[in-house]
Amino acid sequence: MLVDALREDFVFGPNGPMFLPYTRHVIERGSSLSFVAKARPPTVTMPRIKALTTGSIPGFIDVVMNLNSPALSEDNLIWQAKTAGKKIIFYGDDTWVRLFPKHFMEYDGTTSFFVSDYTEVDNNVTRHLDSTLKRDDWDILILHYLGLDHIGHISGPHSSLIQPKLLEMDDILKKIHGSLVSKEADGSLPYLLVLCGDHGMSETGSHGGSSEPEINTPLVLISPIFKRKAEMEKPGVVEQVDLTPTLALGLGLPISQNSVGHVIPGVLEESSLREQLRFLHLNGHQLSCLLKDSTPEYQKEAGFEQFRVAEKAHGSWMKLYLEGNTSEVLTNMGKKVLKQYLEALAAMSSALSKQLGKYDMYSMIAGMVFVFQLLLVLLLAMPEALSGSASVDLPVLSSLLSLPFYLLCLFLASVHVLVCTSAESSCYFCSLSWGLVFAAVAFSSAMFCILISLARRRLPDGSQFHGKSPQSSSGGEWMLSELDVLLLAGTVGHTLSLAASSFVEEEHQTWYFLLNTLCLTVFQDVCRKYFREQRDEEEQIVLSKKSQTFSHSGSEMCSEKWLALATPPFTLLCCRLLRSLNQTGVQWAHLPDVGHWLNSSEHKVILSLLSAFCLVLIYLLVQRRCSWVSKVALAFGLVGVYSYRAAVGNVLFPWQHSSRTTSKGTVEARFVYVFVLGILFSGTKDLLRSQIITTDSKLKSRGLWEIYSGLVLLVSLLFRAHNLPVLCCCLLIQTLMAQFIWKKLHYDAAQTTIMHYWFGQAFFYFQGNSNNIATVDISVGFVGLESYVEAPAVFLTALSTYAGPLLWACHLVCYLSSERDRSPVAVGHGCYCLALLRSVPAAAYIVLVTVLRYHLFIWSVFSPKLLYESMHLLLTAGVCLFFITMEQTQPKSDFQ
Repeated sequence: MLVDALREDFVFGPNGPMFLPYTRHVIERGSSLSFVAKARPPTVTMPRIKALTTGSIPGFIDVVMNLNSPALSEDNLIWQAKTAGKKIIFYGDDTWVRLFPKHFMEYDGTTSFFVSDYTEVDNNVTRHLDSTLKRDDWDILILHYLGLDHIGHISGPHSSLIQPKLLEMDDILKKIHGSLVSKEADGSLPYLLVLCGDHGMSETGSHGGSSEPEINTPLVLISPIFKRKAEMEKPGVVEQVDLTPTLALGLGLPISQNSVGHVIPGVLEESSLREQLRFLHLNGHQLSCLLKDSTPEYQKEAGFEQFRVAEKAHGSWMKLYLEGNTSEVLTNMGKKVLKQYLEALAAMSSALSKQLGKYDMYSMIAGMVFVFQLLLVLLLAMPEALSGSASVDLPVLSSLLSLPFYLLCLFLASVHVLVCTSAESSCYFCSLSWGLVFAAVAFSSAMFCILISLARRRLPDGSQFHGKSPQSSSGGEWMLSELDVLLLAGTVGHTLSLAASSFVEEEHQTWYFLLNTLCLTVFQDVCRKYFREQRDEEEQIVLSKKSQTFSHSGSEMCSEKWLALATPPFTLLCCRLLRSLNQTGVQWAHLPDVGHWLNSSEHKVILSLLSAFCLVLIYLLVQRRCSWVSKVALAFGLVGVYSYRAAVGNVLFPWQHSSRTTSKGTVEARFVYVFVLGILFSGTKDLLRSQIITTDSKLKSRGLWEIYSGLVLLVSLLFRAHNLPVLCCCLLIQTLMAQFIWKKLHYDAAQTTIMHYWFGQAFFYFQGNSNNIATVDISVGFVGLESYVEAPAVFLTALSTYAGPLLWACHLVCYLSSERDRSPVAVGHGCYCLALLRSVPAAAYIVLVTVLRYHLFIWSVFSPKLLYESMHLLLTAGVCLFFITMEQTQPKSDFQ
């Protein structure tokens, strides 16, 4: 009986007698053994099922496979049982059916992704139970209950729904145990009832990471062969993969070939010493064979040597045993052999687990070199791109015809041959065809030669740092302001920081630091503009002539000055408050935060008032540039958002009682979807009219802002109630920065783009996200759905997860498109992107980006996230700027 997301404290914690009374009674007084089974990350369902049935440790790529699990071809416990003629029945999560399509005599699978359902998904399992327990035509029954996991995704581990669901699970276990006890008198073999969880549940209700609540699961073995307990014992700690060899030996089956677990010693205590030694020897033989196949120098492993010594001692003990020796010396010798076996099994299991954690470093280093070569070429080519001609002159031909290019090709090819012929295990890069390898070697050599040429071209001129914004110069000098230095250093520093796992786990701290520093730098620029710079004399003359409006203009300038000065400190304040809203990362994720405080039942009134205030402020900030139709639709849509949250029980209406039964809010959510589609349709219509029928720039700007407002309405529906302040602050900062910072300080397109990128990344973490899979909230994928539909579920989940970066990217498009008066510097940056894409054929560029991003995603799943981040930043700055400034850098007819 597998209860999805069953945490060990639900069973063994102080609330255990209240959550699972019968189970705790069996654990404390019955014939049972209890353990805390540690699951290895990734703690998602499909990899955990593989671990329970194969005994191996799945890789992180299985997280992707979890969405559509292929049939399991690896040797496993289910296949061994079927081969041995055992009849297996399964009810529950259909992941088992996909993994073992032809192994069950009878099965009924239920989808695991529709997390809004936590009742029927378990009733579909339990409805078969009464009839199945009365039958005698099966040997193994597997039940996988999903309701607890779904409740965790919806409302977390401290929800009021948790206790009723656990009591339901306790009644089911009581029913099964009672049926098995009644059959015990028939003289059949002893039964074994296993209660376990595949993974735990984080404090936010999700799973996938490596926190203690996620990896600690209960394992309870109930059988009449175990001693009855007099009192509760502290459960021992075992690895989850240890269950596989234990069940295999208990069922008389071969242990799976790739199992890295070792038999749980406590299960063997009631067996004779001879049987215990036999079981441990079988387990040791399997682990030693696996160690031979996976480690070339297996003989040097301490566990392997210990096993050989224990095996010889076991042979001597058996010789004395068969001779009829019954002295105490034989018993002591057997206990010593038993201890040697257990130590050897633990050592070999640990060595095999470490072996599975090794990655393809050669291929990952090769990918890092390619990406950084591209990044450095773009950085060195930027000064020429920012000049008046806006052209990128890469010395490609001269580099390909140079002697260093051929020497480098020969050197890299020899390194590749040396690595691939001497590598102990095959790697991905070595498995490629020689044609692809030669192309990669030639590409890397050419990029290196181009880098040397560009560096030599730039060295005589040097880079000069000035206090003003970068200006294009005929002398080739590239002038950087303090803001440019910060943006460049911060971007490069963040990318390099991702080479360390600590900075990946706590990446939000890096973004918070960079964002605070950016606000202080912007504040310095504002102070310089309004207090240190001398006003133009001609502007003073013009203003003095306008005597009638001078007073009014002066008051406006004064108010703008103080609002501009207040914007960076206000942004800092908002960021500080948002940091306290959701604890994220790894080290401090368990600490209470404002979000937990707001979501508690006693503060529901405060959350309701806060949500209503945020929705009103969102409307005031978004509706300004929309048509009157979109304004009305936005107002009704935000009312629908509050109604949806009230329907699901997050907030309250003034006339609503807190004890009201909650619903799924399907009608309210679909009501909002109608207005979202209406606003998006209105914005798309205006955008198409501005491009096809007329060239009205105001109509185009309005269309873009309406599309943006539609996305804001959709995100406000998907965000949990306590996260609405994140959306509200996002819109407020965008409005203030656009009105008083980017426009008034004349920041160019490149600076504005990178600022938007930084803000987007920071707001990704303000939502409570992290680089941990457990922070992905999959419950939002089913807002307004009554059944599991894959396409909208994936879209809504992705949209909610990346809402922060997406909204800032969309705001960038709207802001730059609405700014018709471009400065020369902005045009120069736009020409840089245009010239960059002109220098590379479009098809080759797209193919290169697609291939790199695909492989970088696969590599980044394992450890070096800087690969994906480098390409992500490159594409965000380059491609976004190209499409935005395309229309301003060339006549419109050229792009029709």
